[in-house]
Amino acid sequence: MKHYDYIFTGSGLAALMTVYKMARSGKFKESSILLLDEPNTKGEENPKKTNDRTWCFWQKQVGNWEQSVSKRWDSALFANADFKRDLDLQPYQYNMIQGLDFYNQVFEFILNEKNISYVNQKVTDINELKEHVFVATETDSYTCDTVFNSIYNKAEVENQSKYPVLQQHFIGWFIQSKEPVFNSEQATFMDFSVEQKGNTRFMYVLPTSTNEALLEYTLFSHLLLPKAEYEQEIENYIRKLGITDFEIIEKEQGSIPMTCYPFWKKTTKRVLNIGTAGGWTKASTGYTFKKADKRSTQLVAFLQEEKDLRQFHKKSKFWFYDLLLLDILDRNNELGASIFSAMFKKGNPSVIFKFLDEETTYFEDLQVILKCPKLLFIKALARSYRYI
Repeated sequence: MKHYDYIFTGSGLAALMTVYKMARSGKFKESSILLLDEPNTKGEENPKKTNDRTWCFWQKQVGNWEQSVSKRWDSALFANADFKRDLDLQPYQYNMIQGLDFYNQVFEFILNEKNISYVNQKVTDINELKEHVFVATETDSYTCDTVFNSIYNKAEVENQSKYPVLQQHFIGWFIQSKEPVFNSEQATFMDFSVEQKGNTRFMYVLPTSTNEALLEYTLFSHLLLPKAEYEQEIENYIRKLGITDFEIIEKEQGSIPMTCYPFWKKTTKRVLNIGTAGGWTKASTGYTFKKADKRSTQLVAFLQEEKDLRQFHKKSKFWFYDLLLLDILDRNNELGASIFSAMFKKGNPSVIFKFLDEETTYFEDLQVILKCPKLLFIKALARSYRYI
């Protein structure tokens, strides 16, 4: 039975970011690292060879992922049925990364490291013992000093009733249109002009040229829709833009849990949940890339100083802010459009994005929060004792 210093069970965004940064740091060259990931339905050795998703994030400075960024925007549009607002994002830029570019950047580097192995096997058991952790797959068994698990336990989160659980779910079409209708210099961050139908529903548009864009029909709600409903809404929106002739180049879909469930309480001395399984998704928006980027950087620094993984998590005020919003949307899912519209109608875009990045001061927090419908949040605050 082979022993490793670190085993990653699951190789999603958080695991790949963490391993990549461990390798880049040069501090783990003497550590053996194993990534275990379930084979895809085709049984391919490395399923990370398809463009299976798109990530977006805003940033000020050049980061770790520059070679994977395929498009940037300095401006964004926010809209609802009553108004539109052009958002000057400076000093931020909105960045798009396609999955395949990210995978290529990571694997081209880590697979050249002699101390890092990648194996396609489905994990069946993780068992922490006194001196090590036992990891079983369908075909093999391993031991290690530390496990980073990113296999999400959906039932554990959704079968509890204390913390609200919504989904950010979507289907997206990357299209090429005959008519040049898109502003390639502006992303549509949220367009709530679509029918809400008792939920929080919006269109999200990432134009890469005047006649090419990714359009996603997105909901923050409890239940997923039939696939045909997402696609019909995308087609309706395309027609509303004045497009009569278009080709679908690629499709993508996803469902991301939005919850403030305290994942950190499951952390042990040797086993840490990361990514979605560890609460690394921004609970109030479903944004994953930027938060995972931050958490993975923090984790790599932590591992150079500490051994007990129970010391890694630090609870912040932003967890509580997210909880208040989710409490409202859990009870009144149709109120999302009015809350986000109030925030963006007159709010300072750079402060809002800084707030969503969890980097604001208390004074800046108030600049954002006081733009929101006050009575809704006062009532949510009064209910918050149940989460303490």
